[in-house]
Amino acid sequence: MAEWFDHIDDERRAFIESQHMFFVATAPTNPEDGFPNLSPKGRTLLRVLGPNLVGYLDYPGSGNETAKHTAENGRITLMLCNFGPTAGILRLFGRGRSVDLDDPGFAVHAPAFRDEMHPYVRQAFLVEVEKVQTSCGYAVPRMEYVSDRDTLDRWCERKYEPRQVQDGVPAGPLIRRE
Repeated sequence: MAEWFDHIDDERRAFIESQHMFFVATAPTNPEDGFPNLSPKGRTLLRVLGPNLVGYLDYPGSGNETAKHTAENGRITLMLCNFGPTAGILRLFGRGRSVDLDDPGFAVHAPAFRDEMHPYVRQAFLVEVEKVQTSCGYAVPRMEYVSDRDTLDRWCERKYEPRQVQDGVPAGPLIRRE
């Protein structure tokens, strides 16, 4: 059933790149400081940046628990499920961190996100992958992808001033409208 890998090989990369959504899980170090957080992410924002590195773009719209938890302890798990004809689950276990879009540590990876960069992106996350696990996914239902939603874009347009985008990267802070 489950198989473990110490890096993202070509087969796992192809699986990751073919998914339309993924899930991000983090938790505070001390359970008294809050709850674990599990968030779905869409828009194909996850990119494989190396055999042990992935990154994704993060939009506003919910709390920022992932940034808080990773700043505290770095622990993060990403999970992808194939809802198409071939069942499968992939988990990436590692250490993550939030990075500003103008952070030099992100600049080297920004070209991988150029097509998805948006004036309302809040931040990016970089995840150093320590372990990769695959499992069968036989209990995951088969569903068909229809399209991405534009609801978050429209919500951001009402709530935030758009950042200027220079060379495919939003510049300056994301400012909430009053």
